[in-house]
Amino acid sequence: MEVTQTKLPGVVLLEPRRFGDNRGHFSETWNAARMAEHGLEYDFVQDNQSLSAQAGTVRGLHFQTPPHAQTKLVRCTRGALFDVAVDIREGSPTYGQWVGYELSAENGLQLLIPAGFAHGFATYTDNTEICYKCDDYYAPECEGALRFDDPDLGIDWGLGARVPVLSDKDAIAGAFKDFKTQFTFEG
Repeated sequence: MEVTQTKLPGVVLLEPRRFGDNRGHFSETWNAARMAEHGLEYDFVQDNQSLSAQAGTVRGLHFQTPPHAQTKLVRCTRGALFDVAVDIREGSPTYGQWVGYELSAENGLQLLIPAGFAHGFATYTDNTEICYKCDDYYAPECEGALRFDDPDLGIDWGLGARVPVLSDKDAIAGAFKDFKTQFTFEG
C-alpha cells in the first residue's frame, strides 16, 4: 500500500495495491500491522456505508466532538466523488485549511481523516456509494456540521453549475466564522 501524507498533517491518502486478472481485481484495504509501520494505529469499531442516488449530492461537512470524536477511513466503492477534510483544531498551523481528492471505485484511493477534521464529499456520478471505517461509535449528541459552501473555507467541490442536493441538516449548517471548536491542536 502506498501511503502519502497530505498538506494537512495527519490526513493521509492511501492507495492499496490492486492485483488483477481476467476475473477483476483484489485489494487489501486495511491491514493494522502494515499501517502501524507507517504510524497509523487505529482501532476501528464501526463501518458505515451510504448511497447517493444523484450526482451532485453533497454530504457534510460533518464531525463528532469529544468525547466521541472520530477518525474515518473513507473509500468509494461505486461511482466517483470528491472527498474533503478541513482542519478544525484550534491552534493548528493549518486551521481552516482543506484538502480534497477524487475517490472512485476505479482508482481505489482512500482518505484517512483523523479526529479534529470536518469531513464531506460531493458525488460526481449517480448511485455513488461510499464506505468508511470509524474509530468511535456514532453519538448524535456529539455531531456537528459546517456549511459546505462557506466562503471562508473556499472549497471548490468541482460541481460546476450543478445545484447541490443537500439534506435539511446540511442546508442549515453553521458558518465557519461562527464555529467554536472543541478540538485543540497537539502538535
